[in-house]
Amino acid sequence: MTNALFQPLQVGRFRLANRIVMPPMTRSRASQPGDVANDMMATYYAQRASAGLIIGEGTQISPMGKGYAWTPGIYSDEQIAGWRKVTDAVHAEGGLMFAQLWHVGRVTHPDNIGGEQPISASAIKAENVKVFIDNGTDAPGFVDVVEPREMTHDDIQHVVAQFGQAAKNALLAGFDGIELHAANGYLINQFIDSQSNHRTDEYGGSLANRLRFLDEVVTALCDAIGADRVGVRLAPLTTLNGTVDDHPEETYVAAAKLLNQHDIAYLHIAEADWEDAPLMPQDFKRALRDVFSGAIIYAGKYTAERAEQAVQSGLADLIGFGRPFVANPDLPARIQLGQPWAKHDPDTLFGGAEKGLIDYPTYSAA
Repeated sequence: MTNALFQPLQVGRFRLANRIVMPPMTRSRASQPGDVANDMMATYYAQRASAGLIIGEGTQISPMGKGYAWTPGIYSDEQIAGWRKVTDAVHAEGGLMFAQLWHVGRVTHPDNIGGEQPISASAIKAENVKVFIDNGTDAPGFVDVVEPREMTHDDIQHVVAQFGQAAKNALLAGFDGIELHAANGYLINQFIDSQSNHRTDEYGGSLANRLRFLDEVVTALCDAIGADRVGVRLAPLTTLNGTVDDHPEETYVAAAKLLNQHDIAYLHIAEADWEDAPLMPQDFKRALRDVFSGAIIYAGKYTAERAEQAVQSGLADLIGFGRPFVANPDLPARIQLGQPWAKHDPDTLFGGAEKGLIDYPTYSAA
């Protein structure tokens, strides 16, 4: 039944043992102060190393890139050393791991970024969006985001350089490659989508202009570590964190075509996964496949059956299983053997300690 998911695949410079991806999931367990990856996180990822590819949780490239309390960074020596514990543990279990590089732009609060005003493509506040801050307890305190300031040209060049440095830092930390987070309403997505980018310079207006920041960041990443170690995540139909595009199919097919010119390792598509979310049309997926020649990952509420069908159809090469990996550290084995999946505890997703992170048993142990 699930034979297609267990065929090896060459992705960039790496040969993956299977088509099952652990996608990036914020868990907010980094050590404080300093937002440093730790031994607990190393255990968590190593438990899940049977995935063909692990993409680490969103990791801010700078203090200004941080959107939520207790998320890890990759810009200080201490953070690089913390991540090295994680990648060493994953590699010891035979796993492959990419870092997801993250700048949240306007999706934050001054309390998370040292009192600064957030930055974005335009000075437009994301409506009805909350982030969590450290309010002095173990539980995240949710607050409304604030209005950002429009990035200057100097700001843009500074952030492009920070992405390039973060990619180099990721290799120093032992990651096999990096994924650029250009999805889910964060900074790069704020430039791409028409309703969050009202700029009148060369970074706004036309579709080519709105894709310019993405292009410059990906160029910096490929120059830093090689295109065969770079993936990019996009979210064409999600309206997360208030970013909406008026013509998503046109915009994101153009983005995929642009990324194909960089010869990156993979494209990772986050499908909308809430209850009444719009399904991504097959024609849209076909159009992406037509313009992008690297591997394509899809993620969003996949069952083993749907994943198998997606890979067999040729529209997807790999499937990301998000929440199922939270509660099922041995998810590939459960899929292969037809074993039931455990359910995760939603109350322990963000913040806290080992409970809900590393105490989920394998099927055989349970």
